[in-house]
Amino acid sequence: MEATSAPVSLDLPAIQALAAGDMAAVDALIRRRLGSDVALVNQVAEHIIAAGGKRLRPMLLLLAARALGHSGADAHQLAAVVEFIHTATLLHDDVVDESDLRRGRKTANALFGNAASVLVGDFLYSRSFQLMVELERLPVMKVLADTTNAIAEGEVLQLLHIRNPDTDESAYLKVIERKTAVLFAAATRLGAFLAGADESAQQRLHNYGMALGYAFQIADDVLDYSADEATLGKHLGDDLAEGKATLPLIHAIQHSDPGVRERLRAIVEDGDVDAMPEVLAAIDATGGLEYSRRRAETYAAAAEAALDGLDENDAVAALRGLARYAVRRDH
Repeated sequence: MEATSAPVSLDLPAIQALAAGDMAAVDALIRRRLGSDVALVNQVAEHIIAAGGKRLRPMLLLLAARALGHSGADAHQLAAVVEFIHTATLLHDDVVDESDLRRGRKTANALFGNAASVLVGDFLYSRSFQLMVELERLPVMKVLADTTNAIAEGEVLQLLHIRNPDTDESAYLKVIERKTAVLFAAATRLGAFLAGADESAQQRLHNYGMALGYAFQIADDVLDYSADEATLGKHLGDDLAEGKATLPLIHAIQHSDPGVRERLRAIVEDGDVDAMPEVLAAIDATGGLEYSRRRAETYAAAAEAALDGLDENDAVAALRGLARYAVRRDH
């Protein structure tokens, strides 16, 4: 019996090179459609768009469409919609979290104020809906309407867990699902939809995006306790300062001795970032980072498994590569 080779995956530079032409078209469309005759809208929107970032969500949509044989202007437009939605959430998140640094630059709210950031976030949401309506495809609008609603629910759900030391892994994952994973899944499902894929293939890509979203966010939360601050582009311990108990700390609380557990609970309730050395010691003692990395790896493996059965091509290899990159990056 002939041995079968393992599916191919691409590394990040190869993935970026593969998507470069489409991503350039998306970036050009984003800049064209950002325009407003209100100067402050342009200033705030340009500040956050110009910060760059990974552009992972629009890339996912483009790669999912390409994996199933589709590319073109409609994919570029939907990819821009996804990026506008994501950018709107960043503007709102930074206000809620009182953040002053993102991607190594001052946040929009730090430069322009909370009111401007919230209102320009609203502008980007509404502009995203203008763009999707232009495509005149009701299934697309339904997916994205449901997705933005779920994201809003996730924001409120996270707010309920601020400074809550009783947040457990199940509650933490529910926040990730709504805040992060649903937009990943919408991007990949819509890429498959544009390609004319049947429901089974659309569901495969949806499952890929959901699992990737979980993997990406858990890995991000690990970096908040382990990365180099200059590389990460934001302050280490931001989650702790905001009173968010993410998976490394949740694991430490659940597996520490009673005295340490009570101390960690008090730190979460106070958002005491000055207690970071104590928190890091407890996370280290309980293997919180290792546990969280394993959980992220499990979701990344599930993302790859969702692609099994698709015809292998460069775009599928890129999607596999992104699943591996999600849990192996340093920022």
